[in-house]
Amino acid sequence: MSAPLAQRMRPQTIDDIVGQRHLLGEGKPLRNIILSGELPNMVFYGPSGVGKTTLASIIAKTTDRHLVKLNGTSASTADIKDVVAKLNTFVAPNGILLYLDEIQYFNKKQQQTLLEYIENGDITLIASTTENPYFYIYNAILSRSTVFEFKFVSAEDVIPAVKRAFDYIGTERHETYDIEDGVFEHIANACGGDVRKAINSVELCVLSSPADESGVCKITLQRAQELTQRSAMRYDREGDEHYDIISAYQKSMRGSDPDAALHYLARLLEAGDLPSACRRLMVCACEDVGLAYPQIIPIVKAAVDAANMVGLPEARLPLADAVILVATSPKSNSAHDAINAAIADVQAGRTGPIPRQLQNKHYDGEDALVKGQNYKYAHDYPNHWVEQQYLPDVLKNTKYYTFGENKNEQASRAYWARIKGEENV
Repeated sequence: MSAPLAQRMRPQTIDDIVGQRHLLGEGKPLRNIILSGELPNMVFYGPSGVGKTTLASIIAKTTDRHLVKLNGTSASTADIKDVVAKLNTFVAPNGILLYLDEIQYFNKKQQQTLLEYIENGDITLIASTTENPYFYIYNAILSRSTVFEFKFVSAEDVIPAVKRAFDYIGTERHETYDIEDGVFEHIANACGGDVRKAINSVELCVLSSPADESGVCKITLQRAQELTQRSAMRYDREGDEHYDIISAYQKSMRGSDPDAALHYLARLLEAGDLPSACRRLMVCACEDVGLAYPQIIPIVKAAVDAANMVGLPEARLPLADAVILVATSPKSNSAHDAINAAIADVQAGRTGPIPRQLQNKHYDGEDALVKGQNYKYAHDYPNHWVEQQYLPDVLKNTKYYTFGENKNEQASRAYWARIKGEENV
């Protein structure tokens, strides 16, 4: 079985790599380091299909190092020992460049095995990961490495790669292609910034489009759309992309941008992640709208219940209603700040005994200095309020809640200012 097209036409020089101009453009740091021939240990962090493995191969070739590739999902400590055994042999006279893909799957002990060798320079490590390296890579490895972040490749940069892919496979197969308008652009946009995926989509388009009587293969836009549908989705419920999307989803609602909020809702729903879409929506209604429009909480809860009742794809309808409502509602995080402040006091040990008048008991011991519970029942007083100490003595007069500047909370502020005879509450 032949290798995929993306593998067969893998770039051979730095200039052939698509995208990553912030690292590999003229005068950029990583390019200069590679050309210097003096390689530090490096961590390549970024999504799949953007050139990390390709660049490692080019670096090995450029610096005349023996390249060994391992993958963290399958490699073992024994594999590392095999790499070490090649040191100072004719196999690797100029040293070994170890490319460890998906290093986040190496446990701490496995990563520690590398330390001695990368520290003394016997092995130059290039580790790659799709996850945040500061969360998943052992600190001792990070402190001996330079992290370079690879980014999604723009559709504009992918288009030339798609064109080259059609030329390359056409030469391989001795075929001519009649490519309909819009095919290049569609494949470039549908790949979601993954160049490898775009190139392999080209191969699928060719293999599924037999030549006509004149020997020309017609590559239609419809065929490209059929083969690339949903391929732009990048989603891993346990990875960074998951947390990035739900973070952007809530921040867009908080920022009162309904269009962006709907975009991220759509991405969650297309990935089938209904629970995350519902949970963050409920959190946002309580945390970010809150007391500015407290009626929103049961409304959003009803929408979430309806979504879970009908399931996907119909769940998109009540959720879209609720997302737009949350995004366009007035905002207040006063309750959020208040409960956080209260929890901070509790966690710091600032509690103290509950005031006598609030305790759930109605008797006094012989040592009680003041007899009687002396609780004042608020409903027995005008306007159902009476001044009384509710907080423990250690927190007496502490203020956690401050009225927000929205209409609803200001109405409550004015009401209680009148009842309590205060100018400011």
